[in-house]
Amino acid sequence: MSDSKDQLIEVHQEELLQKYDAESNTRNLGGIAAKIVFFGLLAFSLFQLYTGAFGQYTAYIQRTVHLGFALTLIFLLFPARRKGNKRKVAWYDYILALLSILVCAYWPVFYDTLVQQIGGITQAQMVVGGIAILLVLEGTRRAVGLPITIIAILFMVYALFGPNMPGMLAHRGLSLEQLINSMFFTTEGILGTPLQVSSTYIFLFLLFGAFLVQTGVGNYFNDLAIAIAGKRTGGPAKVAIFSSALNGTISGSSVANTVTTGSYTIPMMKKLGYKPNFAGAVEAASSTGGQIMPPIMGAAAFLMIEFAGVGYWEIAKAATIPAVLYFSGIWIMTHLEAKRLGLHGLPKEEIPAKKTVLKKLHLLLPIIAIVFLLFQGFSIERTALLGILITVIVSLFLKETRITPAKFIVALQEGARTALGVAAATACAGIIVGVVTKTGLGLKMGNSLVSIAGSIASSPEAQLLLTLFLTMIASIILGMGSPTTANYIITSTIALPAILALNDQLEVAIPVLAGHMFVFYFGIVADITPPVALAAFAATGISGGEPIRTGVNASKLAIAAFIIPYMFVLQPQLLMIDTTFFEILLILLTAITGMIAIGAGLIGYWYRKLPWIERIAAVITGILLIYPEGHTDLFGAAAFIIMIALQFIWKRDKKDKAKEARAQA
Repeated sequence: MSDSKDQLIEVHQEELLQKYDAESNTRNLGGIAAKIVFFGLLAFSLFQLYTGAFGQYTAYIQRTVHLGFALTLIFLLFPARRKGNKRKVAWYDYILALLSILVCAYWPVFYDTLVQQIGGITQAQMVVGGIAILLVLEGTRRAVGLPITIIAILFMVYALFGPNMPGMLAHRGLSLEQLINSMFFTTEGILGTPLQVSSTYIFLFLLFGAFLVQTGVGNYFNDLAIAIAGKRTGGPAKVAIFSSALNGTISGSSVANTVTTGSYTIPMMKKLGYKPNFAGAVEAASSTGGQIMPPIMGAAAFLMIEFAGVGYWEIAKAATIPAVLYFSGIWIMTHLEAKRLGLHGLPKEEIPAKKTVLKKLHLLLPIIAIVFLLFQGFSIERTALLGILITVIVSLFLKETRITPAKFIVALQEGARTALGVAAATACAGIIVGVVTKTGLGLKMGNSLVSIAGSIASSPEAQLLLTLFLTMIASIILGMGSPTTANYIITSTIALPAILALNDQLEVAIPVLAGHMFVFYFGIVADITPPVALAAFAATGISGGEPIRTGVNASKLAIAAFIIPYMFVLQPQLLMIDTTFFEILLILLTAITGMIAIGAGLIGYWYRKLPWIERIAAVITGILLIYPEGHTDLFGAAAFIIMIALQFIWKRDKKDKAKEARAQA
């Protein structure tokens, strides 16, 4: 009975992933086609392992081989239409797969000629480059979705028709030959930095995640979360938060995280008494938060190394306090909602035995190990390879976690399959980055946002806040429907220049890393921000709730993600930049206290139901406490103490009245 239930859950998960996650909408092949795909995926992983262990090829060869594997497999695995035939490969997809091999083999075969070539490109190279661009766009549309594909097409149109653009958007324009040359025959386009990171760091970490999955670590995260949080007030919601945060360290998709963990946590929350829209929102918000959770951060951390020009440890350190505040905010609000509804924890019989949980504690060792190795200064590729090795060794401790030869092959296959969408997205994002570099569009857009803010605002401080607000809106719009890696590339290329322009025009000192984190955060929360809100929509497929209301609830639960980025731009101490240990402790203490006040204000309940005036006061109090500055902390702390005192006075009065009523009776 249990096996059939698990099978039904897996079928439902697959249906939801295919509906809401473009990267999961793959064919289920048989026969020769299945064998071709199997050996293709295996060869892809082995190529990446070989180059990771023994050294990469030159940039052009490494990236084109990586892209060739990805595009070929995408055309074999992903149908042209979402509801296309999932049982066989269409004849034209075999042609597209063959073209992908030929086009991407052009660089390795003619490498010496191409690197010595001076000037423009030949007619033959025009054809090869043009086909490469079209293949990347179509592969991205299939494996990732329309949003990023449309943006890339619009940017190429902008590059070609620059002189016809209005006002400050005008530029001298690129000819078709110049566009194709820069997009495929330089490292400023498709073969640029995003694809370089995909072909090195990201693939190996996705492979590390695939090996972790084969140990059963996902189910263990659920059991560990239930053991820690299951008995607490509103237990299942806290289980969802905890397990999603843990799964987020190895997952690169908010939607996939929502569907996999939500299949277990959402029914538990509904059974306990949470309403469908709230239950789905908890899971969607928590799963989205997994993308901002160190150490992996949906693989965006490794892109940020290249784009922000800082070390991995600086990024992971900077992301820690915001991530703690994000999940603390959701935890606090689910707790207050449970208190408001009178919900308790899970019954004892549904909590796994401590002995069972502790027996598999070794599954956390690979994650701890990669953090330690990165802290010790190991290269990212070496850390990922050692992480895979440690995972295999650790899995041998118990029979049920052991990675057998069959599971080893599955891990290689699934790691490569997961990387297909990332490779396509980074190649397509390279087109966007290339156009921005060639036309200076990023700087123009940044300056225009600052100018718009300046024309409305009456003071430099107001202009700063308004520019940040406009950048937030731009990041959310640009992040809609894009996976984490592409999301960050787009927002850091298009929206980030507005923040950096402030340093020149207003002479403020916003650290580059703070700007990158700002656009990254708002690009990520697009997954729960209506009207698109893919993670929230996926959650409703399990909860049975309403998509928009679930998205609104998820945005409310994730309020920290809408407040904290403003705070760390204004006060970089939140990112542990130029601060001390004791300052960090004080920041954490005041910020978490502030999240309690904000949570109470948004839920409308503390020790009792709060009237609107107290709810507004609670939110203002919380913002004062989160803002890491002495005067605001003092005012916020004073207001917090007064509000707590009022709550206890009310509680005491309620008890006294109850005593009087009993005495009179």
